[in-house]
Amino acid sequence: MRTVPAILPANLDRHLRHLTVTIGPRLAGSSAERAAADYLAREAGAVPGARVRTEDFPVWERAVTAETLEIELDGRWQPFECSLFGAAPSTDGRMIEAPLVFFDTQTGYLRDDLSFLRGAAVLHLGCHLATPDHYRRLIEADPAFLLFVDIRYPGPVALADGLFPAYVRQFGARASVNVAYQDAWRWKRGQATRARLCVSGARRQSLSENVIIDVPGSDPAGGVIFVGGHHDTQAGTPGADDNAVGSSAVLELARVLAGRGFKRSFRLISFGAEEQLSVGSANYVRRHRQEVAAQGRFMFNIDGSGSALGWLSVNYNGMPPDEQLLRAVFKRHELFYDLHQEVCPYTDQFPFAVAGVPGLWLTRKNCTTGVYYHHRRDD
Repeated sequence: MRTVPAILPANLDRHLRHLTVTIGPRLAGSSAERAAADYLAREAGAVPGARVRTEDFPVWERAVTAETLEIELDGRWQPFECSLFGAAPSTDGRMIEAPLVFFDTQTGYLRDDLSFLRGAAVLHLGCHLATPDHYRRLIEADPAFLLFVDIRYPGPVALADGLFPAYVRQFGARASVNVAYQDAWRWKRGQATRARLCVSGARRQSLSENVIIDVPGSDPAGGVIFVGGHHDTQAGTPGADDNAVGSSAVLELARVLAGRGFKRSFRLISFGAEEQLSVGSANYVRRHRQEVAAQGRFMFNIDGSGSALGWLSVNYNGMPPDEQLLRAVFKRHELFYDLHQEVCPYTDQFPFAVAGVPGLWLTRKNCTTGVYYHHRRDD
C-alpha cells in the first residue's frame, strides 16, 4: 500500500489563522478575497511537484457602506441589525418606509395571488428561494423591500446570504436584507406594523479567482480526482469553517499528495465566490466542460467541516458501491456520517455532478454556532 505523509494540524492551523485572522472577511470580488487567493497560490507554489495557476471570472462585489433597519414596535421606532444580501440592490441611501407583512413561505407560495405584498416590507420566513417561479412571483408582486429570515438558525444574529445571480439577471431584484430569527419572532409577537430601511452602497462589478493546484499522476489516461474548498466568505464573518478550513485542507493535501507517484492526477481547487451560490465552481466547469466530463473521476468537496459542534454529514452523488467503500474507510477510523443523496445546488460539488462527475460534499450539520476562530459578527 502506498504511504503518504501525515496531515499536520500545525499546517492547517497556520493557514486557518492567516485566512481568518490576518486577512479576515473575504467577500467575493474584494481585495481581501484577492489576498486570500494570492496566499493560497503562493503557498501551493512552494510545494515540490505541484503546478499552480489561477483563473479569474466576473462577479458582483458587495460594497455596502451603511445599513439601517428600524421597526415600529410598541409604539416607537426601534433599530435592529440587518445584512444586505449579496447580488441585491441597496436603497441608494434613501430611507424607505412600508407596512410590515409576514409571509410564511411554506404556505404563502400556494396562494394564487401575491398582490397583497405590493408596496410592503415583506418579512420572508426562509432565505432560500428554491424555484425560479417563486422568486419571479415575489418580484412581480412589487414589494418595497424584503426582510429574509434564515429559519435554519433560530439565533439573535442577522446572518449574511445571497440571491441567486441568475434569478436577479432574469427577474430583477428589490433591496433584500437578512434579519435575525429572534428579532422576527419579537416583531411577530409584538404585532409590529411598519418597517423602514436605508442601505448605502450596494454592489459593483469585480473579479474573483479560482486557485488551481495540479498534482500530475503517472498515467495520462487515469483521469482526474478533484478536491475543492472555497476561500470567500459571507459578510461580517472571518469564515473559519465556511470555508477557510476547506482551503487550508486543499493546501495541506497538495503537500501530502505531490510527488508520490499516484496513477491518477489530482486537481485541488480553492474556489472563489462560492457564497454567491457556487459561481467559481460553475465557472470552472463551464470553462473546462469537455475536460471535466472526459477525465473527471470523482469530486471531493470540503465545506463547513471544521466546526467543533455538529455531526459529520456526507452529501453523496454517485454509485452505491463507491459509497459503501467510503463508509468502510470511515468506519476503520471510527468515523461515522449521516448520508444524504439528494442533489444539492448549494455546494461547489453541484456543477461537477451536473457534468456527470460523481462526488461528495463533506460537512458538519448544524455548525453555525460552533465555529473555529469565531463566526458571529459580534465576536
